[in-house]
Amino acid sequence: MGTFALIHGAGDVGWYWHLVEAELRTRGHDCICPDLPADDESATLTDYAEAVVDAVGNLTDLVVVGQSFGGFTAPLVAERLPVDVLVLVGAMVPSPGEAPRDWWSNTGFEQAVRKEAARDGGLTGNNDPYVTYYHDVPRELAEQAISKERNHPSEASMNAPWPLDSWPDVPTRFVLCTQDRFFPAGFLRRLVRDRLGIVPDEVAAGHCVALSQPKALADLLAGYAATFARPRQG
Repeated sequence: MGTFALIHGAGDVGWYWHLVEAELRTRGHDCICPDLPADDESATLTDYAEAVVDAVGNLTDLVVVGQSFGGFTAPLVAERLPVDVLVLVGAMVPSPGEAPRDWWSNTGFEQAVRKEAARDGGLTGNNDPYVTYYHDVPRELAEQAISKERNHPSEASMNAPWPLDSWPDVPTRFVLCTQDRFFPAGFLRRLVRDRLGIVPDEVAAGHCVALSQPKALADLLAGYAATFARPRQG
């Protein structure tokens, strides 16, 4: 069975993964869902990665999963630990040396959002978080999520170049949410193709898929763990 290191996105906490964690544990997997450092403007992407590495400790058979802004942190963890597979879920895909603050303009994010908003009547990129992020999440659960928001990531992490020279030499998969109103599906398909050279797996869900479709996401993650599990010694 695998050990899943589940990395949350911007403004979030490890609680974001609790439903997926429960699904994975029923399948016999271990999970860690650390709260990354918040309310510290000096914290760097390396600090975030170290928080995950510390939480992993001596656990093995690792599947590292990064959601949204966690796409900047997850590869740093995969570079430092023996990882079976790296999974990005509706995530930002960085290029070597790219600061997170530059990612938005480099990728054409704003143009993609405007184009999609023109199609759907302003749902994509809407200022109301219940419309953009939580439109398919039960209201009570969405309210819980919003109540847990924190000051993360920091200015330091946003401004510093992504520290890797290349993508980690680790099998990588991407889960794309077809109803995502933050990162439009067409935008992410292009980004994943151009930067990772792979075709994403798709699930009918919004940006916060771990809250709206935890079983479907857990099924995908467990499948990756089974596919890429390393042979055991002895």
